[in-house]
Amino acid sequence: MPPSQPATDPLSGRLGHLTIPQQHTLDKFKQELKDEGYFVPERHDDATLLRFLRARKFDLVNSKKMIIDQEMWRKEFGTDELAKNFDFPEKEQVDKYYPQYYHKTDKDGRPIYIERLGQLDIDVLYKITTQDRLLRRLVHEYEKFINERLPATSAVVGHPVETSCTILDLKNVSIRQFYKVKDYVSQASTIGQNYYPECMGKFYIINAPFMFSTVWSFIKPWLDEVTVAKINILGADYKGKLLEQIPAENLPVDLGGTCSCPQGCSLSDAGPWNTAASEAKPVEPVPAQS
Repeated sequence: MPPSQPATDPLSGRLGHLTIPQQHTLDKFKQELKDEGYFVPERHDDATLLRFLRARKFDLVNSKKMIIDQEMWRKEFGTDELAKNFDFPEKEQVDKYYPQYYHKTDKDGRPIYIERLGQLDIDVLYKITTQDRLLRRLVHEYEKFINERLPATSAVVGHPVETSCTILDLKNVSIRQFYKVKDYVSQASTIGQNYYPECMGKFYIINAPFMFSTVWSFIKPWLDEVTVAKINILGADYKGKLLEQIPAENLPVDLGGTCSCPQGCSLSDAGPWNTAASEAKPVEPVPAQS
């Protein structure tokens, strides 16, 4: 049986919060990866190994299979090369039809990731880019999240930050839009869960329309139980909930905050990982029309 995790410690299974059985499992996990030739010193630090162990509830066999599958995928996908050299010159054009971006941090220091699915125009989008390039951009952003954003936010708050705070905006989304993008969403979910596990800290679905239960019935099977438990589904009255977790000055004004980055929040990449953008003088927000 895998070692159990105490329910009383919200940081259980993380560095500094390991039970004796968990520490033994971590040590054995690392040694077996070394013995079998799968250990990558520059990437497999203890914090990373623990993400895979937590994702499989400290089951050593399943955790090892998961990380070996990830290593095989990285080679097939060309992830190391992509992380260093991927370029996405169509970023500004894509942003008009499918905004996906990191922007500042929540009250716990997590990088905030925002996706505006309701603004999606898939027909126009796929004239600008392709599904394959969107997935490669996604992986590039995951790598940047792990290697740049998390270390920068951790340095600012003074403790390890390992997860993101995600906002998925469904304002004006239609069933037709979702059907057109469901293949991309399915593949993106698979990449996130299987190859970058335990990176989700908070997840807010806002402006969920009345027919969202239909969309959710498609999405939910793609997600594991732990992920589903972290998701807050909100309607149009979401601002108070977001502001409980996110400082108003870090939340874009069109989502109920006060931030108006000079070049637009979706293109600013503002956060501790980008001091130039974070220090730029904000544009005075235009008051919302009542």
